[in-house]
Amino acid sequence: MSHYDVLIVGAGHAGAQAAIALRQLGFEGTVGMIGDEKDPPYERPPLSKEYFAGDKEFERILIRPASFWAERQIDLLLGHRVRTVDPAAKIVATGEEEIGYGKLIWCTGGSPRMLTCSGAEAENVHAVRRRDDVDAMKAKMDRIQHVTVIGGGYIGLEAAAVLSKFGKQVVLLEALDRVLARVAGEELSRFYEAEHRAHGVDLRTGAKMDCIEVTNGQATAVLMQDGERIATDMVIVGIGIVPETGPLIAAGAVGGNGVDVDAFCRTSLPDIYAVGDCAAHENGFARGARIRLESVQNANDQAKTAVMHILGKEEPYDAVPWFWSNQYDLKLQTVGLSIGHDHTILRGNPATRSFSVLYLKGGKLIALDCVNAVKDYVQGRAHVVSGAVLDQAQLADASIPLKEVGLA
Repeated sequence: MSHYDVLIVGAGHAGAQAAIALRQLGFEGTVGMIGDEKDPPYERPPLSKEYFAGDKEFERILIRPASFWAERQIDLLLGHRVRTVDPAAKIVATGEEEIGYGKLIWCTGGSPRMLTCSGAEAENVHAVRRRDDVDAMKAKMDRIQHVTVIGGGYIGLEAAAVLSKFGKQVVLLEALDRVLARVAGEELSRFYEAEHRAHGVDLRTGAKMDCIEVTNGQATAVLMQDGERIATDMVIVGIGIVPETGPLIAAGAVGGNGVDVDAFCRTSLPDIYAVGDCAAHENGFARGARIRLESVQNANDQAKTAVMHILGKEEPYDAVPWFWSNQYDLKLQTVGLSIGHDHTILRGNPATRSFSVLYLKGGKLIALDCVNAVKDYVQGRAHVVSGAVLDQAQLADASIPLKEVGLA
């Protein structure tokens, strides 16, 4: 049975950053990383953007060159999936073998939430989570014309933008009354709805699907609850992820929506940490609520927090959340969390395709969504961190740089 001083389960952003940080900070023990894909760690955000669009080859989205891991004496155990964890014996089992550990860092992220309706298992119903998902779709592009995207979150919108670029006829179905409803204010939702429609996407909100029609194993139409039949050559599902925490929860870890961790990313199990999309933590920028953050920023920063604790340096996680999305020629940058906001300010004019939506709670700026407005994004960060109550008239005046906005 092999044994590692630090064993990392998951070879995405969080797992890769944990391994990198261990070596950067001088850890000389043995390090192993288990991943259930065949590829070395790669960036996931480009999958629905540059990689899907063909603007980046796979080698350009690798987190590090393939040779990096061996050079740093980090063993990649690829193509394996952890089935069970024994926290008392400090052993994980993959089905093929058992592996011992001194410290365990759980970085498994999540699996795509798929449809549960009839027809959801058709061969041409796809998610956008792994390289293989996107490769399978790219291989079919020459043979399809009509695509139905289910879900109006970032993944669905980004996929629709790429498909529009390819000249496909896209129908996007969002069950709620606006896209991005869970993560952004109405101003931003309506802007992106208009942009997609202007690019030819048949974007529908309040759209309730019933099932998928299948012929010879292929989805041929999406059937709506009102009886409409939407003919399709491919279905792309972007309705969120389910955190991959089963073995930890089965081993006794506390959790519900993800596995619960403390400020140092420790789970309730001894010597086991969890970071990234699967880790539910109390976040100061969410007013102390226990949340999961699905972002590269969170994965990287939590990985560093866990590694620091393993090395005996207690630095609690308190990083400012940030996100981004590329659609058409629009770059959206978000800083902070708009959860629970009670007021929004529109800064700039959406008609110019450069503006920001500011989110306030109790007069404090808690988050910004910046569309082609890099200065607002950069300068707004300090205000989100400070928690100061700012002059709202000045916040709304795009001629006043955010760094010059005074207190209320």
